[in-house]
Amino acid sequence: MTDQSSLLLGPGGATVAQEALDLMRLHNVPPSGSNYQVWLSYRLGGVQPLREAIDARIASGESFDVEACDQLYERFFGGGDASAQILLAGERIARDLGQVVDFLRQAEEKSGDYGRTLETAATDLNRGLAPEQIRQIVSSLAAATLDMANHNQHLNSELQKSTREMETMRKTLESVRVESLTDGLTGLANRRMFDETLRMRIEEARAGRTEMCLLLCDVDHFKRFNDTWGHHTGDQILRFLASAMQAHARPDFLVARYGGEEFAMIMPRVSVQVAAQVAETLRRAIQAKRLRRRSTNEDLGQVTVSLGIARLQPGDTPQGIIERADACLYSSKRNGRNQVTTDATPVLYVA
Repeated sequence: MTDQSSLLLGPGGATVAQEALDLMRLHNVPPSGSNYQVWLSYRLGGVQPLREAIDARIASGESFDVEACDQLYERFFGGGDASAQILLAGERIARDLGQVVDFLRQAEEKSGDYGRTLETAATDLNRGLAPEQIRQIVSSLAAATLDMANHNQHLNSELQKSTREMETMRKTLESVRVESLTDGLTGLANRRMFDETLRMRIEEARAGRTEMCLLLCDVDHFKRFNDTWGHHTGDQILRFLASAMQAHARPDFLVARYGGEEFAMIMPRVSVQVAAQVAETLRRAIQAKRLRRRSTNEDLGQVTVSLGIARLQPGDTPQGIIERADACLYSSKRNGRNQVTTDATPVLYVA
């Protein structure tokens, strides 16, 4: 369980949920399941780009109208069929958290009533009452104590039930999140994950004035493999390439299937020289491997790749660095394939 989930499902979970609702009221956010999901995530603080986007809007005095809220949700939680499942799970969690808040409020009211009963009894007992009056007070205290115990037992049961339901929803959300961001064939990040990560890494590089490189990689003569051996063998080659790229990536790199037989590697805090070294090592490792067709054990021949690398430059957009990396990739192909081409324009820092 993540730290955020522990916070949400722990003793302070109801407080966190209420704080998210309070933030929505404070900033006049329209009440909806999707908006609650955004603001609960903002309160938990786990998605830094989301937090920065909301903080920037608050600082500028801009309102959170329906259009702005829809954009926030689509940017950070959108995703076709997955978004519907996420929204449903988010609404169920919101409902369960609302019930928990109600339970705790009832417990607070009940505790207040019980405390007042005890205060009244203590005052009466200090007045020197007759034995019969004392028995009545004790009987009243016993009844109030039993009622409080029954209420606490019911509250504990309901809280446990809500906790189990929220944990189930948490697992559902995690499963949907993984599926919506993963390529089914290779297990790598998919295009949606690539696009969001590239945008985030560009923002980080600008903020920290650090370098960043984007590598694009394409299988040479992939159509020939498909036409000769069939699509199942083509899939085998793609999975091999995905594995090789993962093996040569640093922990903070993102390896993604960009589309078809084309792959990408986002390389934060890396110079173009280092990126080229990583790419060259990867190219040689792929070239040195002899693949065999799984179904027949036939030799597939040599598999090679062409690679292009672009370095983040001042004023770059995600599309800009992608286009330059793509141009470098196709330069590698035009010049004979099985090689690395870089965009090495010198830049002192990322503006």
